[in-house]
Amino acid sequence: MMDTPLLLTPFLERAERYFPKKEIVSRTHSGIQRINYRTWAGRTRSLASALDKLNMKKGDRVGTLAWNHHRHLEAYFAVPCRGGVLHMVNIRLSPEHLVYVINHAEDRILLIDIDLLPVVESIKDQLTTVEHFIIMSDESVLPGTTLSPVYSYEKLVEEGDHSYPLLHDLDEQSPAAMCYTSATTGNPKGVVYTHRGIYLHSMALGMADSLGLREEDVAMPVVPMFHVNAWGMPFAAVWFGTTQVLPGPSFTPKILAELIQSEKVTITAGVPTIWIGLLKVLEEYNISISSLRALVSGGAASPRGLIQAYEEKYGVPFIQGYGMTETSPIVSLSKLKSSMKEFDLAEKINIRTKTGLVVPGLEVMVVNEKGEVPWDGKTMGELIVKGPWIASEYYDDTRTQEAFKNGWLYTGDIAVMDEEGYIKITDRTKDLIKSGGEWISSVDLENALMSHEGVLEAAVVAIPHASWQERPLACVTLKDAYKKLVTEQELKNFLKTQFANWWIPDSIVFMDEIPKTSVGKFLKRALREQLQNYFMDTE
Repeated sequence: MMDTPLLLTPFLERAERYFPKKEIVSRTHSGIQRINYRTWAGRTRSLASALDKLNMKKGDRVGTLAWNHHRHLEAYFAVPCRGGVLHMVNIRLSPEHLVYVINHAEDRILLIDIDLLPVVESIKDQLTTVEHFIIMSDESVLPGTTLSPVYSYEKLVEEGDHSYPLLHDLDEQSPAAMCYTSATTGNPKGVVYTHRGIYLHSMALGMADSLGLREEDVAMPVVPMFHVNAWGMPFAAVWFGTTQVLPGPSFTPKILAELIQSEKVTITAGVPTIWIGLLKVLEEYNISISSLRALVSGGAASPRGLIQAYEEKYGVPFIQGYGMTETSPIVSLSKLKSSMKEFDLAEKINIRTKTGLVVPGLEVMVVNEKGEVPWDGKTMGELIVKGPWIASEYYDDTRTQEAFKNGWLYTGDIAVMDEEGYIKITDRTKDLIKSGGEWISSVDLENALMSHEGVLEAAVVAIPHASWQERPLACVTLKDAYKKLVTEQELKNFLKTQFANWWIPDSIVFMDEIPKTSVGKFLKRALREQLQNYFMDTE
């Protein structure tokens, strides 16, 4: 067989050649812009030529601080297809962590959305490796800024070479992109993605038993492009010639709903908090999402009630996915087997609530101190993963030894495996609650609470206990219409119908908002700190 390298360059060339009229619908600060793949490819080549003029060399890191729009998508290909490494900087990190990841990656060039200029200006004096700042805006005129040297993105693209050649002689194992984990403790950890890894992950997204992404789709990745490559969707969509809808900066659930309706979006992906907000909009406004063939949710477990609402009320298949920054990210999806087609809706939703079946190309196991756990849906262990789009180390980080052992990634997620091979994440190792020597899953309690009609969000954490070592405590935000109606005792009674008494949280605290990480997950470290203050105030 021919030994042809698996690179990103053919992705762009295929879209440019076979789907030149297909559109990228890009929402920017000035409104909706429609750019076909022919125009986009020319702009991407032009950006590559501009970066070369700024002396970008093979292996150089180019950072982006940007939202989901066509310019960011141009950088997705211009940088790696000329041998550079695209570092998608998580703009929601703290200033301290922003400085850390930019310096640790040794970014030489930064591409910055105009509304994020103040963020970079506030830390510029601490950036030790950045030599050039490029401002992305709908205008070619530069705004006033303290950054130097600074360039207009649009002017660079306008003056660049729209037929500039991209590279085919790269090593498929060479780095193409990198992201950093959204750390809850310590500094973020860097993960580098190779051309080969992204190529194979994109193939997996196109498999019928995966997301089945295809040319006829209209794909809207709501998950940020700085969060694990927007789950790989932009790369795969370019390759397949898929129409893309990029929702841009400062979107709201109503804007997302309107985009789904107006652009006839067929597949979209984001974290559960996004879909909770969208559901609220759908209940308030007459907006149709009937074009959707799949709504993909990941980053945290989705409440059963949320899944049921989309499946029953709106007829939209709700697919839970599991992955990490370290896994590119798709590992498993809650797709139904053909033998489950005759299941009633409640049984199908039971499957949808699970973390899913591992996608073809990867291997997974759930292990404890005795080895691989039985597939009984009860025995807990740590989920471990291996495969061609799974990282083998952290970038220049001694924490590699903790997570990567014997060819496997130890995810830190506690899971069970049922008799059909479906994974169900029950907790993070650090969030599992051990009460009187027995384990309690905070995720199961959270999902149960969020299935109550009055509960919007719920997070459960362990608190120290003199007799039982740890006990669960629940933090709940209520829907507006229920804020004066739902009581702590009502929620405890609701849980008692589903769990043994010793699982029931000792206290349920009502909050206006539950703190979240930069990617929409519950930030339990901050929650524990708040609760310490809460109990000190009530003593």
